Formats: sequence, structure tokens, C-alpha cells
Amino acid sequence: MSRPRRDAEILPAKERLENAFWTLLEEHDYDRITVTDVVHAAQVNRNSFYYHYSGLPELADSSILHEVEQLPMPIYTRPDGDPNVEWRHFCVRLLNDPEQLQHLNRLSLLVDPHSNEELVESLRDFLRMTLLTIVGSDMVTVEPKTKMLVDFCVGGIISSLYNWPQLRNQISADDMLDSDVAILAMGLFLTMADEDPMSYWRRIVLGYNRVHNHVPSFIAPGDRHR
Repeated sequence: MSRPRRDAEILPAKERLENAFWTLLEEHDYDRITVTDVVHAAQVNRNSFYYHYSGLPELADSSILHEVEQLPMPIYTRPDGDPNVEWRHFCVRLLNDPEQLQHLNRLSLLVDPHSNEELVESLRDFLRMTLLTIVGSDMVTVEPKTKMLVDFCVGGIISSLYNWPQLRNQISADDMLDSDVAILAMGLFLTMADEDPMSYWRRIVLGYNRVHNHVPSFIAPGDRHR
């Protein structure tokens, strides 16, 4: 006889419902998934479903938001930080952690044939909201420059998720450790955060050109020996 499960081993109903959403989306078109399908897969009753959610769209939004919130983001808050160190930490967290890989697997379902435009828009909105929070802004006060850069990042993330099913068995954290990518990522985040990135770019350019015994003409004379 199997051992009865203790209450502590049973996931909360809300978590079971969200897990059921992702399981069903992997196998079925979102437009064909019903509340009955979800409660059956989650092994909860309909009253429990409607206690937490008004319907499938709210369950979908909640599930997507929780996955987006769990993704690591490179945190570039200081122009004097080391982009290679920050980028390495980000890549290792993202690609070496089984839980993070599950987040990527789930989010990639939102851009595959089983999804629809409604789910893609929710993903786009939550990614945008998360990035704006990281750089200390929001949809009400965001400046046009920051909004444009955030939308650029969101588009890149969605494109990467679209390719994730083909990449996940081929790419490793080491494959991502490129100084050029690290430098560009840090510069982009500093610009989105409305920091003055010039001291960062001066430091990066001067550091590179000292090695090659060349100082570009746009560097002010006073910066040549900093």
C-alpha cells in the first residue's frame, strides 16, 4: 500500500493550477483549453479555481507573471562595475540552474503554435514591466528614450524564446561569455536606467585602447590618463 501524502507534500491549489496551465499549454492549443481541463489536471474542484481566478485569462496572466518574475536579470547599477563579472553571474544563473531552465521552457511555450496573440501580449507587457522596475521607472513616468530601449530588449527576449527549443540542448553558459556582449549589455542597462553612461564608455574604451596604444579623438584630453 502506498504511503499517504502529508499535507506539506501537496502543493497549494494556486500553484497546482498554474502548473496545470503550463502542462496543458505544452500539449494543447490555448484556445481549446477549458476550466474543466485545468481543474482536472490540477486535481482541484471548480470552486477552488474560481476562488483564485475569474477565468482562464486571469490564470494565464498570473502564470506568465510568476515565470517572468523568476527570471534572473543582469543588474548593472554602477558605471564603475565590471561588465564581464555581472554578465558571467547572469549567464550562470540562467543556464546552469534547472529551475531557471524550466522557466525558459515554459515561457517559450508562449511563442509556439499552441499559444495565441493574447498570451504573447501578456508576456510582452510583463517583460516590459519587469525591466522598467529594474531601471527604476514605470509605464506612467517612463521617458521616450527608455521606453524605446526597453521595447528593444523585450523584442530580443521574445525572439530568443522563440528559438529556445532549438537552442536549449546546444547552448551553455560558457558559450555566452563574450566580453563584447557583456559590455553592450551593461551600457544598455545604464542608459535605460537614465544614468550618465559616458564615464562607463570612457573607462571601457580607454582600457581597450591602452592595450593597443591608441586613444580615440572623442576622448577629452583630461580623460586620457584617468
